[in-house]
Amino acid sequence: MDTTEIDAPVVGVTVFPDRARVTRRGGLRLTPGQHRVRVAPLPLGLRRDSVRVGGRGPAVVLGVEVTTWRQARSTDAQVVALEQRRRELADDLAEAEDTDAIEQQRGEFLTRLAERAGGTYARALAAGDAAPGDVAVFTDSVAAQLAESRTRRRELARRRTELTEELAALGRELDAARGKRAPDRLAVEVIVAVQEEQAEVELELTYLVDGAGWQPSYDVRLVEDTVTVTWFGAVSQSTGEDWPECELQLSTARPAATTGVPELSPWYLDRFRPAAPLVMSAQMSVGMVVPPAPGGAPVGAAPARAGAARPKLQQSVAEVEQGVSAATYRPARPVAVPADGSAHRATIAVLELPARLDHVTVPLRATEAHLRATVRNTSVHTLLPGPAAVFHDADFIASIRLPMWAPGEETELALGVDDRLRVQRKLHRRTETKATLGSTRRREVEYLITVANHTPRPATVEVRDQLPVSRDEAVVVRETTLVPPPVERTELGELTWRLSLAPGDSGEIALGFRVELAKGVELTGWRE
Repeated sequence: MDTTEIDAPVVGVTVFPDRARVTRRGGLRLTPGQHRVRVAPLPLGLRRDSVRVGGRGPAVVLGVEVTTWRQARSTDAQVVALEQRRRELADDLAEAEDTDAIEQQRGEFLTRLAERAGGTYARALAAGDAAPGDVAVFTDSVAAQLAESRTRRRELARRRTELTEELAALGRELDAARGKRAPDRLAVEVIVAVQEEQAEVELELTYLVDGAGWQPSYDVRLVEDTVTVTWFGAVSQSTGEDWPECELQLSTARPAATTGVPELSPWYLDRFRPAAPLVMSAQMSVGMVVPPAPGGAPVGAAPARAGAARPKLQQSVAEVEQGVSAATYRPARPVAVPADGSAHRATIAVLELPARLDHVTVPLRATEAHLRATVRNTSVHTLLPGPAAVFHDADFIASIRLPMWAPGEETELALGVDDRLRVQRKLHRRTETKATLGSTRRREVEYLITVANHTPRPATVEVRDQLPVSRDEAVVVRETTLVPPPVERTELGELTWRLSLAPGDSGEIALGFRVELAKGVELTGWRE
């Protein structure tokens, strides 16, 4: 049975969060009989049990085998070129070092020759056997040769530095392509039977590989009362084979996760039995590129005519196919992903979501008002957890991490400090009585919180403060002033007010309480 090599390039890749499914396709013409068709080279990280063969044509698949293809060295074109270039650079560097060593010996020889000749010429001059001009000619010749030698050594030093830097860069490229440097590869051999004359057969091979995945990231931009969420998928892989521009899909499915329903185990309660005390001997020791703002003009665009409305810049998004438990996204632009571990970003979706804006301040900790957006996911997309860059108009605000965000679910986004709301918290009044015989001591304070709205629009401000909570019956906390009454309070003394302030308006909150101490009791935990 003859073996036929088939050219089956990568035509499609479905990337999961922790692996990828690769599809190869190729055609060939076969004569009647049985044939062994080989698809190679394939990456070593291929999961052998995931190989599937399909296709079209008048043939019957009799079997599929995965074999190891032993080779002396890597046949990947990129790796071959890089290694060849590295050998050439290593030879050039060795040649430069040898030339430098020769120049060093040449300089040492000239130096020793000048030293020996100096004594000889001195004796010849004293005896009248040599003229001063001969000495000058010899001295100038030696000096010129030494200068030329040192010039060449400086040039060689620069050349060696350049070669060393280029070798280091090549080493980094080879490290990035480490998945393709292993010489051995896998091959899939498909045994097919053909009965027709000159049958045209198309084979399709799919398999799973590790060392690949995609990660979600987001740009969150607030403009007026709308939050625009741009969802990106960053694809990277070091599987050992490059993916050309082909049909790339991003799936939220997790094939590695268990599909079994969790089982319950017995829940036992028992009486606490203290362990015996441990006795220790004396010998023991204790040991992106920020995208343009919505409505912005592209860089380099010609200015619009006066009065002409410029169209809003659009972004291409991925097509989505919603499954029972996962979604698959097909980016609008083909993306080639080399096996060097670098991330290649594709836009998945651009969502415009309504937002409810307000401010939050905790003046007990800091007299600052934080802008907050409460956003509901009104799309059909379930957004995966990932990092997000938050922008207010065109200004970068912060880097946050979005949680899993399901359709219809609300989430809160912190949009930074808004300096246009001024907050103050002052100690308005403080009194203290001394204990007399059989009496209690009293300490009473009152705080005044002021919030001023200097924004050009109405603002809702959530103010948070607290009352102390006693942990001993000899310490009693009594409210004296809460104006206006808080809209929320907890058993731990946390209080919440919501102020609605018009532009230029301000609001006040008075918070007062009294602490009563029994005779002889010292108070801890007090702060002002």
